[in-house]
Amino acid sequence: MSGVRRLGRRWRRQRPLRTRLTVAASAAVALVAVGVCAAAFFVIRYEMFHQLDLNLTQSATRVIQENRDAGPQVVAGECRYLSAPACAQIAPALPAEDPAHPYLLPVSAPVREVATGDRAPYFSNITLSGKPMRMLTTRLGDDKALQVALRSDSVEKGVRQAAGLLAVIGAAGVLLAAGLGYWVSRTGLAPVARLTATAERIASTRDPRHRIELPPGPPGRQDEVTRLAASFNTMLGELEQSVTAQRRLVADASHELRTPLTALRTNAELLARADRLTDAQRDRAAGALARQLREVTGLVNDLIELARDEEPTPLLEEVRIAALAEHAVAAARAHWPSTPFTLHIAPDAAETVRPGVPARLTRLLTNLLDNAAKFSPEGLPVEVELTASRHAGSESGSESGSGSRPRPRSGERLELTVRDHGPGITTEDLPYVFDRFYRAETARALPGSGLGLAMARQIARAHGADLTAEQAQGGGALFRLTFA
Repeated sequence: MSGVRRLGRRWRRQRPLRTRLTVAASAAVALVAVGVCAAAFFVIRYEMFHQLDLNLTQSATRVIQENRDAGPQVVAGECRYLSAPACAQIAPALPAEDPAHPYLLPVSAPVREVATGDRAPYFSNITLSGKPMRMLTTRLGDDKALQVALRSDSVEKGVRQAAGLLAVIGAAGVLLAAGLGYWVSRTGLAPVARLTATAERIASTRDPRHRIELPPGPPGRQDEVTRLAASFNTMLGELEQSVTAQRRLVADASHELRTPLTALRTNAELLARADRLTDAQRDRAAGALARQLREVTGLVNDLIELARDEEPTPLLEEVRIAALAEHAVAAARAHWPSTPFTLHIAPDAAETVRPGVPARLTRLLTNLLDNAAKFSPEGLPVEVELTASRHAGSESGSESGSGSRPRPRSGERLELTVRDHGPGITTEDLPYVFDRFYRAETARALPGSGLGLAMARQIARAHGADLTAEQAQGGGALFRLTFA
């Protein structure tokens, strides 16, 4: 048996899912069809023989009423004909009381036992003159037994015909079960086949734009396979967006690196001929080379940081946002001496802390302040404000497991705004200000790579915060950083 089971498992592993589902569905339907036919056969057989037994019982009742006081003898002996009434005979309990004329029906020991009352009446099958018979043996008075028999070949013929007809019906049911099993497997696995074909096509073409066709209908009434296909389509959409973003990032990075690298190469070749340059030309070329190296290094570092989605959990600590804002504003004042920076910290926000990486949060604030100072006209201030307000869910925890973003432990919502008085953000540019390498028309001539705001939003999201941009009332741009 273990060898048979191993062969069965090997066969299932070697056959495709559609074949196994077809065989399983066909076997189930075929088993039901064969079972129904077998049950019908036994019911028909029982009913036909039961009807014959009722006829024998009625004949025996009539003979008993007519021959209650008769002795052992053959009462009726014409049952060898198909249309003849039942043949009957009376047999005594003792063989010595048998009549001189031979019996028509066989008298055996069980018949003598019925006559003495030691055995209950019973039905039996016998053969008489080469014809099948059905015989009832019952007690008749004291020490006598009555045997009544009818031909049963017509009943047996009907049973054989019913068996043949049911066998044909069962065979047709098996064939129909095979067809239905194939249809069920083909229909049920059609979405899986489309999913497999789509996955193979994507693997061969490396193009995630392909989708699986879904049957019409509301999402709540879709079956499991359709929901699987819909989830696969969603995954393909996310993969397509990721691949598109990756390609765009590579293309944009290549475009941004082309100019400084070309300038680096030019200045390096120029310095290679330093013997032909004056001291002033050599110093100017060396300064330009150092400045371009810093730009390229900064751009590469920004790209590396943008490639990281989450903050390293071991570096998380409780950060006081007010102190961080004061430090960032002080650094911005030193870096942009011609731009005044104002900082207002609400009293209830001065001591509020959030879990985070101080260096990364400092980078976020620095990018916002540099962006504001870059667009602010000389002499006009950049206004920084930190406020706090109560919000629902004040008792939320700050646990952050591996792969999860930090959550605040305080019940206060912190909001830091950075507002400049420059040209502001146009309606057309507003949806794209946080895209990588995106630069508005008014910013094309300004220094920068277009990665600062994209990096700021990524750092904000990694710390469970939200960074948005809007047009400030009275002109300028307003960036709002909210810690929930």
